[in-house]
Amino acid sequence: MFSAIARIFRTPDLRRKIGFTLGIIAIYRFGAHVPSPFIDYPNVQQCLAETSGQDGLLSLVNLFSGGALLQLSIFALGVMPYITATIITQLLRVVIPHFETLHKEGQAGQGKLTQYTRYLTIALALLQSTTLVTVARSGQLFGATSVPECMQLLTSDSWMAQGMIILTMTAGTGLVMWMAELVTERGIGNGMSLLIFTSIAATFPGALGAIWAARGFEIFLLVIAIGIVIIAAVVFVEQSQRRVPVQYAKRMVGRRTYGGSNTYIPIKVNMAGVVPVIFASSLLYIPALIAQFNTPTDGQLPPAWVQWINQYFTTGDHPLYMAVYFLLIIGFTFFYVAITFNPVDVADNMKKYGGFIPGIRAGRPTAEYLDYVLTRITTPGSIYLGLIALIPLIALATVQANQNFPFGGASILIIVGVGLETVKQIDAQLQQRHYEGLLK
Repeated sequence: MFSAIARIFRTPDLRRKIGFTLGIIAIYRFGAHVPSPFIDYPNVQQCLAETSGQDGLLSLVNLFSGGALLQLSIFALGVMPYITATIITQLLRVVIPHFETLHKEGQAGQGKLTQYTRYLTIALALLQSTTLVTVARSGQLFGATSVPECMQLLTSDSWMAQGMIILTMTAGTGLVMWMAELVTERGIGNGMSLLIFTSIAATFPGALGAIWAARGFEIFLLVIAIGIVIIAAVVFVEQSQRRVPVQYAKRMVGRRTYGGSNTYIPIKVNMAGVVPVIFASSLLYIPALIAQFNTPTDGQLPPAWVQWINQYFTTGDHPLYMAVYFLLIIGFTFFYVAITFNPVDVADNMKKYGGFIPGIRAGRPTAEYLDYVLTRITTPGSIYLGLIALIPLIALATVQANQNFPFGGASILIIVGVGLETVKQIDAQLQQRHYEGLLK
């Protein structure tokens, strides 16, 4: 293991790629702490200290931005607009036939889809930055209207100042997207994933420190032990897959024989990744967001429906919220897997190139068999996703930890997934040069 790590730094090309990636990460983390213009930075820091920076409506976006959102920095939006644009582009493939055609055209079509994703990212960044500035101007960003500092986050209330903040945050999103593409091209790959990994990992020390300060050293050690067990379980499930065997018949082309090989279709237990968790979290934020904007600021009691939402769908520690969250994740998992993996297309491609599953006829029976296997694999995968996503909520209700509890939810799924993929990338580049990789 240590000799493989030493070979990484002895390889000039790989050493240069890792150094370039670390430099981009350092710039990204630096930008996360640079405040936008016309932001009262001392008031923002004071408000963060008074409220502990935990706002239920924006906790997910704040997690993906590495805490930059609630600091109103130039990288406040982080990678969230790009993630949303990518998911929307994938969903539009089902609705818009042109997008599906581009997806099947290979590298040229993928390039056009990437360009569409960039345009949509900038549009979403413009929309989200406008919403963020509006919420900050109203004093509702931290949900603590009783704290005077939270009501004066902007140094100027003019339209010019607000427009400058919006343009700065939108430009910051474009810069983050460009840096991620640089890491993909010149670094070790997976640029956007690595920036997400960096943002989430940056919140771990603060979250663990808050648990230590609130619950003591014994609970802190217990959380660390539970975290190690959860990471091991997530690694095991993320690496698990069902391999459907595929055989290709021999074909004679002239005097040469092609085909006759055996391979398999890997169907992962968790094919949907972290997307269903993001979908379910975003959907459950909508009622709380509507209730927040319908809460009177003059001290009067809010309407009955607002009180009901605040009781059951705001903090996340109520059993009803957990049950709805769990069921939404299961539903979104099946929905997203059905979009990203089409058994009919896979069966048609196998039939086109002379492939077949042993014991299954080519064509429609193959598609039905793949759909059957996919359903059986997705069922435990969706339950696994739901249980992992409930870990921070259970911690919130029992340990009284914050909603950014590190060992669970979207954070642990991304940390483990990106970590495994990055190690595989480095291992593949090592094997190209030394015949021995990082993973033996």
